[in-house]
Amino acid sequence: MPKPHHQAVQGAASIAPADLIAGMAKGMAVLESFDTERQRLNATLAAQRAGLTRAAARRHLLTLAHLGYLETDGSYFWLSAKVLRFAGSYLASSRLPRTVQPTLNRLAALTRESFSVTVLEGDAVVVVARSVPLVSVTVGNSAAAGLEAGAEVPPVRLLAQGLHLGARLPAHATSTGRVLLAALPRTALADWLRGRQLHRLTAYTVTDTKAFRALLVEARQQDYALASEEHELGVHAVAVPLRNAEGATVAALNVVVPESRVRSGAVQRELLPLLQGASLELRALL
Repeated sequence: MPKPHHQAVQGAASIAPADLIAGMAKGMAVLESFDTERQRLNATLAAQRAGLTRAAARRHLLTLAHLGYLETDGSYFWLSAKVLRFAGSYLASSRLPRTVQPTLNRLAALTRESFSVTVLEGDAVVVVARSVPLVSVTVGNSAAAGLEAGAEVPPVRLLAQGLHLGARLPAHATSTGRVLLAALPRTALADWLRGRQLHRLTAYTVTDTKAFRALLVEARQQDYALASEEHELGVHAVAVPLRNAEGATVAALNVVVPESRVRSGAVQRELLPLLQGASLELRALL
């Protein structure tokens, strides 16, 4: 569930109370109330999720619909395609997605696995770049692929579903989230953890704060994090931090792998060195 509008957002710039436009903050809180859990909201649900009165939520919903950011049937509201303007502008203007994309594609072509880059935003990590999906080449298309007719085509692993650009995943249950949280200064991490409930998403999710802190210490010492089926059953991922030239962690790079590669030790033996090498290559560019 999104944070109410009055709560601090990780990474947000500080602002003097006199400079804060409360109406805009409330409107954005209503807009952020729409997510994969709740794609359609009425005034009552939007009020609960944004921390507003029902009357205030209703006015914001109607205004956002008038501006074209929401569609409505008169009772329920849902996001319109216009909100993609923000995502498109970010992807077009931000250096981070454009810088890492060639590396993600190269890693995917080399390993036939799914790679992505995320940043920390509040209680979640947001996918800002991902490797281009690969498709299997059929025997009938082997000539187009530069192979002799009838040649056996090596299998190509299809990439994980659901990790689309802009996807928000719970930071506490993901490999990239742990890498990014482990990189926070002590006071910032304490603020992030204060009063926060670590929700159980699967039987493997670590929800005890003391145990979670220990995982972050381990991730900081190892300089990587491995999460197995904590966010979603069947999903295993390993992540490393992406640092800029000054040594500050600006994002996290991860790969999603099948359980067989975890059991065989291929993650630490083969994939982790690739991730670490890519991180070093990108450092001078970030």
